[in-house]
Amino acid sequence: MAQIQLENLAHSYLVNPTQSWQWALKPMNMTWRQGGAYALLGPSGCGKTTLLNVISGLVTPSHGRILFDGRDVSRIPTEARNIAQVFQFPVVYDTMTVADNLAFPLQNRGVAKATVAARVRQVGHMLGLEPIMNRRARGLTADLQQKVSLGRGLVRSDVGAILFDEPLTVIDPHLKWQLRAQIRRVHAETDVTMIYVTHDQTEALTFADSVVVMYQGEVVQIGTPQELFDRPAHTFVGYFIGSPGMNVLPARVEGDRAHIGSQVLQLAQGIAATASDGKMEIGIRPEYLRVERGGRGLPVQVRRVDDIGRIKIVHCLLEGMPIAAIAGEDAEIPADGVMLVPEQTQIHVYCNSHRVE
Repeated sequence: MAQIQLENLAHSYLVNPTQSWQWALKPMNMTWRQGGAYALLGPSGCGKTTLLNVISGLVTPSHGRILFDGRDVSRIPTEARNIAQVFQFPVVYDTMTVADNLAFPLQNRGVAKATVAARVRQVGHMLGLEPIMNRRARGLTADLQQKVSLGRGLVRSDVGAILFDEPLTVIDPHLKWQLRAQIRRVHAETDVTMIYVTHDQTEALTFADSVVVMYQGEVVQIGTPQELFDRPAHTFVGYFIGSPGMNVLPARVEGDRAHIGSQVLQLAQGIAATASDGKMEIGIRPEYLRVERGGRGLPVQVRRVDDIGRIKIVHCLLEGMPIAAIAGEDAEIPADGVMLVPEQTQIHVYCNSHRVE
């Protein structure tokens, strides 16, 4: 088992990077506790796989250090780090049986036959592979192959961490929930540190106790799923977490008032930051905008209503800017005179994309 620390870690594939965009990973410091379940979440190209490869030893960082239980492993090879990896495409040996696939990592290390057999039985039971232990891996479905690949990572009892790189991408959608739940059960039983890379917010939020959101090589927020939803520290987090994402609108902020075009929003408390500090924006999630006819609020034009069963997503224009609200399934959406009334305590102010406290 391992606690993983990143100290002033940064990486560039260039020798002398001079521009921000030339860094694959921008400087970061963080600690992942032993036995935790973590997700690296972000769009393609944000640096999450590079970070995973740095942790595993497939990439040597150009700056900073990686510590496993206080030991600097920044320059040691993958095989000396006591980690296991599960990749996007299952790594199995077609000509071997499922049991032989699970046994292979232990046999490679000269583990006693009795110990190998006991460990293979234990992992096979844990993953529900017992009915197919004597089948060859060739011809197994993608989800079963990924279970075997996962088992190969779990079979070593000395593994410090298991790293998952988009492991469910090739899995049929209705099987993803089952396999992800299985991984969570395995985590609860083994108490091994797990780091899970994905671009899918549902995968990240249902797997991890703590989610690391990355954007353009930078870690923009680390938090529980609830923290990411309630208090997005960066406009990208607000946009990326939630469906639909947070409304982000340019604004002029003066104390406890935000001016959006000709409209004025009362804030719950005064904000010290002003336009002179940088680009100011207001963020509010669609869940916290109430749709009313007349009254006080933000006057909008309704452009489209998406009825998705339990809720309705109301797409509007506020002074030419798109804004969305969520209404109940039985709500009647008027054609005109529509006002969006925000929940005051759920209005966030951002300066240069970062949340102003």
